[in-house]
Amino acid sequence: MSPDAAASKGTVRILQLYPRDMNIYGDWGNVLVLKQRLAWHGYDAVILEHNAGDDFPADVDILIGGGGQDSGQVVIQQDLQSNAARLRALAEDGTPMLAICGLYQLFGRFFKTHDGTVIPGIGILDIETHGGDARLIGNVVARSEEFGDIHGYENHSGQTFLGPDVRPLATVSKGEGNNAKEDHEGARHLNIVASYLHGSLLPKNPAIADFLIREAVTRKYGSFEPGTIDDSIAELARRHAAARPR
Repeated sequence: MSPDAAASKGTVRILQLYPRDMNIYGDWGNVLVLKQRLAWHGYDAVILEHNAGDDFPADVDILIGGGGQDSGQVVIQQDLQSNAARLRALAEDGTPMLAICGLYQLFGRFFKTHDGTVIPGIGILDIETHGGDARLIGNVVARSEEFGDIHGYENHSGQTFLGPDVRPLATVSKGEGNNAKEDHEGARHLNIVASYLHGSLLPKNPAIADFLIREAVTRKYGSFEPGTIDDSIAELARRHAAARPR
């Protein structure tokens, strides 16, 4: 056994949902951040992928879902519905999940596109999304009591509205967020973090990454022993992001 393997505190299995069709805005970066931060905390990461038609892995500790075009959502729709019960069970059991943009929409009740096509969601989140006439594009800063200031970049035409059984992830101070009518960005429910923010999200928001890691490790091993991480580069990126124009 190598010294690194001997020092490992355990293994965390990260599943990226539909990277073939729902990963066009750099969301793969979120997986890379989790892998690196797990290593800094002393844990090994196993990266798994699930694309339409694949067998769903039996053992998953963190789920990551990214963004894509409306056409990508249509491609994965049937497979997502076939795995809806499994995903709902994982969510209810406390599995931490990060759902970005297109997967954020499909974790809700439905996405009604601009041309009137209704793509059903899997109902994990009490949200609904309607295709808008204009795209919401630009840098975003949003304040979260749980994670502090959240920085990212939005690019979506879907307008998402939260129901009573979900709470917003953050309140927008720069940008649009979920829709052009309210000041909410993203959603929180159980151990799910859902957001429209790309960039990728996690490199500039390590508090969210560590939340997902902490919940996954605690759920699997009963407790979490964090490592000491120098986040000075992430903090520098956050300061630069905050100073950028909309």
